[in-house]
Amino acid sequence: MGHHHHHNHGHSHAHNDLKGRNLLISIFLNIAITVSQVIGGLISGSLALLSDALHNFSDVLSLIISYVAAVFGKKKASAHKTFGYKRAEIMAAFINAATLVVVAIFLMKEAVERLFDPQEIESGLVIWLSILGIVANGFSVLLLKKDSESNMNMKSAYLHLLTDMMASVAVLIGGILMKFFEIYWVDAVLTMLIGIYLIYMGYDLLKESTKVLMLFTPKTIVIQDIVESICTIDRVKNVHHVHIWQLNEDEVHMEAHIDFTEDIKLSEFDAILEEIEEHVYHKHGINHVNIQPEFDKCDSKHVIVQD
Repeated sequence: MGHHHHHNHGHSHAHNDLKGRNLLISIFLNIAITVSQVIGGLISGSLALLSDALHNFSDVLSLIISYVAAVFGKKKASAHKTFGYKRAEIMAAFINAATLVVVAIFLMKEAVERLFDPQEIESGLVIWLSILGIVANGFSVLLLKKDSESNMNMKSAYLHLLTDMMASVAVLIGGILMKFFEIYWVDAVLTMLIGIYLIYMGYDLLKESTKVLMLFTPKTIVIQDIVESICTIDRVKNVHHVHIWQLNEDEVHMEAHIDFTEDIKLSEFDAILEEIEEHVYHKHGINHVNIQPEFDKCDSKHVIVQD
């Protein structure tokens, strides 16, 4: 059984520590916003402000989950956990995306009820607290933006904060309309719009993280292409029983059985394995290859993918 790794240690410890620090700053900022918005929402009677506070509270939880996952993700593998906690950040992304959708549905239900029963709202307080939300969330969004581009977990935290900032902008517009024009139904309409946007953003991330957790083949990889290109290598007769899955953001694994045209030596197999490994890494981004060599073995050679 040939077994090779292509490790990609591009992310240094310093980068991970910075990621953790940025998450911690965002957690404390969001706790401060949540507390002030709950108090403000209760005093002013603004549903949009209370819904923003609830969303902020879900942010605090999601950021804590992301932080814990980032910390656990750095832990080493052990005899009982041979992959370590490499899946922790994908789990965090999945949980965060799911909560984003649940919170959105709850907000929309509240907004529909409020539409039929608009209430007068203390708009001055709403305006000031929404400005606080925009500033604090805007700062957090900038802190996490870079990491969100390459990491699903950080993207889930970033999305929570970005939607929060947009919600605060919506609340600010609502506060201004209520203060100067006394249009109180705008509070419920804005809450609905925030909810729709949350579902739109959360669903995409939920889908992506589910695919990784279900060991689906990454969408950029076409198994048939890989099989055909490996078959062009000298002395390779057939490639079958292929499994390709994404372990986490950085690792794509492949295992396969390869039937050879002749009874080759182990040293020759090692040379061919290295060629296969280089090929799939550079062409398909697969950095962990596990090959079972075969010669004249009685099993179905035409089955490419099999349980």
